[in-house]
This record gives sequence, structure tokens and C-alpha cells, in this order.
Amino acid sequence: MKAWILILAVLLTAVHALAQDITGDWFGVLDVQGEKLRVVAHIKASGDSLAGSFDSPDQDAFDLPFRSVSFDGRFLRLAADFPPLQYTGELTEGVFKGIYNQSGYDFPLELSRVEPPKALYIRPQEPQEPFPYLVEDVEFVNPTAGIKLAGTLTLPRTKSPVPAVVLISGSGAQNRDEEIMGHKPFWVIADHLTRAGIAVLRYDDRGYAASEGEFRGATSEDFATDARAAMQYLQGRPEIGGIGLMGHSEGGMIAPMLAAQYPDVKFIVLLAGPGIRGDKLLLSQEEAIWRAENTEEQEIQRQLYLSRNIYEIILSGGEPDSLQLRLRDFIARSIADGHATIPEGYTEEDVITQYTAGITSPWMLWFLRHDPAPILERVHCPVLAVNGSLDLQVPAQENLAAIGAALDKAGNKDVTLMEFPGLNHLFQTCETGHPDEYVKIEQTFAPEVLGCITDWIKERVPAADK
Repeated sequence: MKAWILILAVLLTAVHALAQDITGDWFGVLDVQGEKLRVVAHIKASGDSLAGSFDSPDQDAFDLPFRSVSFDGRFLRLAADFPPLQYTGELTEGVFKGIYNQSGYDFPLELSRVEPPKALYIRPQEPQEPFPYLVEDVEFVNPTAGIKLAGTLTLPRTKSPVPAVVLISGSGAQNRDEEIMGHKPFWVIADHLTRAGIAVLRYDDRGYAASEGEFRGATSEDFATDARAAMQYLQGRPEIGGIGLMGHSEGGMIAPMLAAQYPDVKFIVLLAGPGIRGDKLLLSQEEAIWRAENTEEQEIQRQLYLSRNIYEIILSGGEPDSLQLRLRDFIARSIADGHATIPEGYTEEDVITQYTAGITSPWMLWFLRHDPAPILERVHCPVLAVNGSLDLQVPAQENLAAIGAALDKAGNKDVTLMEFPGLNHLFQTCETGHPDEYVKIEQTFAPEVLGCITDWIKERVPAADK
């Protein structure tokens, strides 16, 4: 679900210095089960100490902060939160050679000043010029937030007004292509739809790439105002007829929020959109991924116990500072009674931080407490909701069932629910659906889903006209 959940699951970090100047950028390649991931550490001086952030470019993750760094002139020690990542490297002839550790697993890692080449991904579906349609870089203003957003509009070459779709990305900071691990699903979707006569507007998330604003601290409600601003921009274009929304993952939760509020939303397409409350979704996601990893049943139940109680504390309400205290107390007691364990090489504080860091951010508090059902019960425009049968992040059966039940309660008569066999959360043909497959799969977006979406929208083109 959350882009940062996938990122932090395989990420690492880099360098700091006091005895000599090691400020600047350091580069390395982390080998995780044969998957090569470039990492970059940005180090800067901060008073008498060092500070910085790290990137994982191949996962489209940038500016993730270090929690602590120490360098004694020989050994570099790094740590990041949620989950706790640790790296210890020895400086030898200008290169740090060391071990990256996460959850008890060690990976060798060297960090140097030499930038490795960009990974060469084979992505056969990525659109290539020349295009039989117009491609226009655009900017539009979100008056609610007072920010300017940047995106790309693809337009069929016709004089008649055409239906249009605004694409709304999933969780985590995303560019207009929703780029992840070399895949550009929104670009693939936009190309396919526009070739079929449907205009598409996709945009960079606020505070990311070419868009203004601050991503951190924003919630889905804030992102909904960005999508609304994109709609309003299209409404001012004479080439555009009726406008619909298409959201992936979190975007599939945002689209109904706008459809329930604004009658000018002519249709919505939910790509792996959640239908159940946030805490229930994360519990379902966690269990599905652990089972795909063949985790022992006792360990699954232990982890679910911890997550369930953490989410219940969040749901009980309270300010972030108060919640943090209660969460820390719960994890400390869980360690004492054996429900939480301390992996070798970690401290009790590391474990407490693993479970509590980020859990009280504005986005997470809002997400855990949000139930999509009451919103869906007020959606009356046509709805297409699709999922992959091997989606482990937004499991298909329970979420499609919840979406269908809510729309039925709304009395919505134009609802299509489809579960595509053998597809994952990114709508790739896959083997297990586990997130570690995403980068290894050449396919970006299953053609059968692209065809389904296109045909469904074109059937509703008359209803989408102004």
C-alpha cells in the first residue's frame, strides 16, 4: 500500500564524518536477494556533528532522514527509523566497507564517491515517440493550499470535446508517472487511454518533482484538494468534455471522496482501491505478506497481536505526543512479557522505535482511522473497481466486497467490480504477488486491465459529455 512501506523494507543508508571531511554524496549498491538497489547518502555538517539523508533512486525514494550517525575517523555507524536500519563501515582507501543490517539480516555494502550507472530495466510497455496525440506539460493552481502543481496532459488530435481522466497516485511521494522501480504505470495508462480518444492529466504530487508545496504533514484530504484542482483546470480547457477520476491504491480512496462531494465527477475508476478501514487494511496486508513469505504461524500471530494493539491505541484517539507515550509504554510491556522480541544486535530502544516511529504522523493517523464505506455510500456516478487476485497490499476479495456493499447501499446502479486472476498490486502478471517481485517483472501494467478500463470508459462517453 504505502510506497514508503515498500521502500523501507529494502533500504539502507550512508556516511558521516567528524575526524575528516566526509560531507557530500556517497554511493553504493545493495544486493537484496539478487536485486541490485542503488543507494545515495547525502552528508552535511550540522554544528559540531553531521546530518543528512539518503535516497534509493531505483525505488523512487528520496530525502529519507538519518536518525543517528557517528564517525570516529575510522568507523562509520548509521541508523534510520521504522524499521531500524543499521550500518557499520570501516573507511579504507576512501571507501567505506561494511555491513548493513535490518531485522537480523546482514548485507555487505560499500560506499564510495563514485556514482554507479543507472540500472538498466527492461520495460517494453514504456511509450516511445512519435505519439499520435498531443503531449503538453501544464501547471495549475490549488487555491485551497496556495500551491502550483505540475503535470502532463495528453490530448487526442480531434476538434470535438473528449472525455478526460485525472490520475491520482498511490501513497508516498510520487511523480506524474507514479514511477517505481523503473516502471511508469501512469504513463502507460495515459498512453493507452489517449490512443483510444480519452484525454489524461497526470501530475507530480505536491512537494515532489516539479510541484510546489509540502508533502510531509499532508493527509489524503489534502491530496484530494490537489485532484480537485486538476479537475478544475481541465474544466477550463475547451477540448475537454466530461471528466472522471482514476485512482490507484490510496488514490482509489481519494477518488470517491471527490465523487461523493462534487456532481461534476462523471465517473470513477478504482485501481486496487481500499474498501475497508485503514487499520483493518494494514492488518490484512501484513498477514498476506507474511504468509507469502512462509512465516511461521506463531510469528504471524505475534506480529498481528502487536499491530492490532498499536492500531487500537491510535483509534482510541488523543494527540500525537500522548499517543507516542502510550505506544512506547505498550511496546516496552510487550518486550517484558515476550510478545515483542529484541533481535540480535538491536536494543530495546531500537525495537520501540521500530513500532512507534511514523505511526503518529498526520498521514498515518488519518489513514488508520478512515473508513471508505460511508464515503462510498454517497457515490452515485458510474464506478469501475478492479483488483488483482494476488494483490497482497489491498487484498481483492474483502476490499471489492466492501466497495460493492457500500455502493449497493448508495443505490448506485452503475457499478462494475472485477478481480483479475494472477495480478499483483501494480497490476502485473506475477507468481506470488509479493512486493519483492515488482522490480523483477518486465510488464508494467497488464494489457487486459488496460483494455477493460478503456472499454468501460468509452461505453460511458455519452454520459461523460458536457
